Amino acid sequence: MAPRERENLRVPHSASGRYTVVRGEAPARPGRGKVIRYLVEVEDGLPFDPRSFADEVHRTLNDIRGWGRFRRVDRPPVRLRVSLSSPRLTDRECKPMRTGGELSCWNGRRSVINALRWAKGVRQYGGDLDAYRHYVISHEVGHGLGHRHRPCPGPGRLAPVMTQQSKSLGRCRPNPWPFPHRRPGDDNP
Repeated sequence: MAPRERENLRVPHSASGRYTVVRGEAPARPGRGKVIRYLVEVEDGLPFDPRSFADEVHRTLNDIRGWGRFRRVDRPPVRLRVSLSSPRLTDRECKPMRTGGELSCWNGRRSVINALRWAKGVRQYGGDLDAYRHYVISHEVGHGLGHRHRPCPGPGRLAPVMTQQSKSLGRCRPNPWPFPHRRPGDDNP
């Protein structure tokens, strides 16, 4: 999606309230380590192409700087779900957490990605919507893998991906990746 299209994209506060699983499968990246099965679902009525969203999620999860190796499937059993949701459905799915129609969350079953934030990002990322999208997927899936929030380690340092960067960076720099310094050829942790 071109930057101009992103600016004009209108995300409804409320869509259908129902998810549709994105059909198809995608293999985990090559390497060692356990493969995690997951699926992607998109709330009906949102102005996003479900396949494009699923592809972006898969690229993020299987990036060498990411958590590991993920295989996208379109039916259970799965370890987690990544769900693009309107602000209203996000509020409902994230209870008892209060998202205010703005935040995303992990609710114990799924990574709930707020479509408004997916479309617009946050000012902390200085307009780098692609980096913010990597962050929100990495952060919410991180919760699904058992990781908890972490504070900024110090002024000018990279924020851990489990820092609540959608709210504030503290005095850290934005960072969308669990392992930002990993390079192709590095072994899985």
